[in-house]
This record gives sequence, C-alpha cells and structure tokens, in this order.
Amino acid sequence: MIWQRSLSRVHQATANALLQSFPMHAKLNPSTLVLLTLPPILWAGNAVVGRMIAPLISPMTLNLLRWAIAFALLLPLAAPVLRRGSALWQSWPRFAMLGMLSIGGYNALLYLSLNTSTPINVTLVGASMPVWMLLIGRVFFGMRISGKQWLGAALSIGGVMLVLSRGQLDVLLQVRLVPGDMYMLLASAAWAYYSWMLAHPTTEPTEIRRDWSAFLLAQIALGLVWSSLSAGAEWALGLGRLDLSWGLAAALLFVALGPALLAYRAYGAGVARAGPAVAGFFINLVPLFTAVLSAVFLGELPHLYHALAFVLIVGGIWVSASRR
Repeated sequence: MIWQRSLSRVHQATANALLQSFPMHAKLNPSTLVLLTLPPILWAGNAVVGRMIAPLISPMTLNLLRWAIAFALLLPLAAPVLRRGSALWQSWPRFAMLGMLSIGGYNALLYLSLNTSTPINVTLVGASMPVWMLLIGRVFFGMRISGKQWLGAALSIGGVMLVLSRGQLDVLLQVRLVPGDMYMLLASAAWAYYSWMLAHPTTEPTEIRRDWSAFLLAQIALGLVWSSLSAGAEWALGLGRLDLSWGLAAALLFVALGPALLAYRAYGAGVARAGPAVAGFFINLVPLFTAVLSAVFLGELPHLYHALAFVLIVGGIWVSASRR
C-alpha cells in the first residue's frame, strides 16, 4: 500500500542517517510480521489503559509503579548488570540520561497528557516524531537538513496543528490548546533526543548493549530514580492520587508486562530479523490501533480531522525522506 511504502522510506532515511552499523534485512515472513505488529498494538493499549485508569491514579505515580513492576519482572533475567563491578557503573551517567529521557521523561509526560487529552490525539501528536528527529538532529547533532526535509517538516507540523485545533480554525486562532497535547509534544522531543543518543556513537559496554534485558534493566534502574523524584514531588504538592483496587492492579500489571517489556522484546527481535529500516515504520500503526481500541473500550470515535492529520503527517514524512 502507498502509505506503507511512504513510511518505509521514512525509516529507511532515518536508519541510513543514524543506524548504519545495524544489518539491513528486508525479508518478512509471518512470524516476523507478528513480532513487528505486536508492539504497536501494545503501545496503543498503553495509551487507552492509561486514559481508563486516570481517575484512579495520578500520572507520575502510575509511571513509577509501572516501571517498578517492570523492574521486578526483568530482574531475574539481568540481575548481574546491577552488581558491584558491573560494566554499567562505568557508564552510569549515560544510562541515567537515557533513563531520564525515556522512563522518567517520555513515559511520565505520556501519562500526564492522557489526563486532559484523548488517546487518539496523544498518539497522533506522537506521530510527529520524525519531525522532532530532524530538529533535534540539526540543533544538537549537526545533521544537515535539505529543502525537501524542511517542507516535509512543515506538512507534518500542519498535521499536528490540526490535531491541536480539533479541526476548528477558531480554536487555533484563539490558541486554546489542551495541556495534554503540549505534554505529548514535550514527550516526543524527549524521545527524539533519546533515539539520537541510542544511535550516536558511544562507549557503552558491548556486553550490555547486545543483551536486550541488561540494556533495558540498566535504563529502568536509573530511570526509577527520576520517576521516584517526580512521584515524590507530585505527592508533596498534594497532587498524588492512588485508589487501589483489583482493576487498577490488573492495569498496572498489563502496562508493565505488555507495553514495557513484551513490546520492547518483540520489537528488538523483529529488528534483528527485518532490520531497523523495515521494522521502524510499524510504529506508525500505533494511531490506527489506538483509534480502534478507543472506539471499542472508551467510545471515543475518531473524527475526520484525525484522518486528515494523519495524512498530513505521513505526507510530510514521505516528502522529507524522498530522494532527489
């Protein structure tokens, strides 16, 4: 399909620029398709479940408990990485930064955004990620951006603005923005910088980098420090909320086991089989799955402006990634 080819070209360009050291394998078989389709479904479920339990738990507390459970589940697989003398502690500042941007930053802002915005809006605004990749790369990593890439960025930003305005020009003119959408923009910027850090040449220990469980556990362990500080500040300001129930416990177990651990593992295995250029575009299925899940579980039907915004975002990505 056209949109699949467009998204594939986006991540081909991103992969060429950032991930030249990774192997490129374009072969897709049924099992690989399952591996690459599972993460977007789980990440869409994360947005929907986060919206459903928002009245029961405050966002920073949700983020802390989610990753604390994920930490406990992952610990039996990669406990040696935390031992004294482990190679992790030689590079702890870098892992602390990675944990702050992803676990303590992106995920916390995602849950915060779901307090005032819908899962569909949140994931569509998050679909502007390639634009942030260009901007962050240009400002902080010296990436050169072509005229086509700037045009593509303008189209994608137009799609984001369409989501922010809810398809109403008067809303945009009056600059009445939902706070959740702005939090998601900040989250996208944090994830873009995080992605650049992952792809930029580093001195990370090889034994940790090659082991997905050790690499993720190292980030979670130091990311929990930032999550604890955010949750502590939330409660100190009187904004903390926790209404314990079996339903909430089940939701916490899902977001920890599914979107946090299973999705990361499946995506990593899919990348190993198909290569990042092919695997990357599957992330853009998240808004589609979110729209379906929101309609089923929340009764939040997508609107025409959601479809138009998605077209603009994908069109901008295609233009920015197209070669002369």
